[in-house]
Amino acid sequence: MMKNFYRKSAIYPMLVASVLMFTACSANEKPTASAAAPTASASPSVAPSPTASPSPSAAPNTTSSSPAATSKPATTTGSTASKPSPAASSSVNAQIKDMLELAKSGKVSGIPFAAKTGHSDEVAQAWGKAENKDAIGSDIYETFAKKNAVIGYNKGSQIIDVRSTDPKLHTITLSQIEQALGKPTDTKVNGDDTIYIYKASDVFQLKFIIPKSTGKVDHISVFDAKDAVNNMAG
Repeated sequence: MMKNFYRKSAIYPMLVASVLMFTACSANEKPTASAAAPTASASPSVAPSPTASPSPSAAPNTTSSSPAATSKPATTTGSTASKPSPAASSSVNAQIKDMLELAKSGKVSGIPFAAKTGHSDEVAQAWGKAENKDAIGSDIYETFAKKNAVIGYNKGSQIIDVRSTDPKLHTITLSQIEQALGKPTDTKVNGDDTIYIYKASDVFQLKFIIPKSTGKVDHISVFDAKDAVNNMAG
């Protein structure tokens, strides 16, 4: 009996020891599982997926395209640029009014000689010999093509008519003349030409000669009717 007791008492400690070892092993396995937990918790570090939110950064592209719609101002500037005609018409208007002002003193723009006060000798000294000379009644008309001018004299070689054929005149129409000066004082017809006469002063007339074939000014004339031997058509 005593032997059996000692055997059992010897086996019991071994069983206790083995149980303790088992519990120790199972206790040691838990840290490994908990160690795995951090690796699983590493998924939060993947949370930088917000960086995958470049969709907000893509938004600037859509907004930046909106300024392209501001191309409308370009069309408005184009439309304002297409309004030079009022300025051009005002320029012609001023040009015609200047003609009448010069005519009051017997002059035409671009020609240094004046009707009534000028003389043929003055013209010959400044411009030399005329390219062409015509007698119309008792009056003499000299043509200076290079100067775009025709000068008329009476019997006493006094200048009675100053005509300009300046190409700048060739775009002027009757409507533009009437817009600047109103209706003419008188109108005459000489062949294909219609002569529109304006009274510049008690001495001088301003004439616009417009052929029917063009409808635009061919030349203008500042005429001294009082000193002319015969009142020419134009």
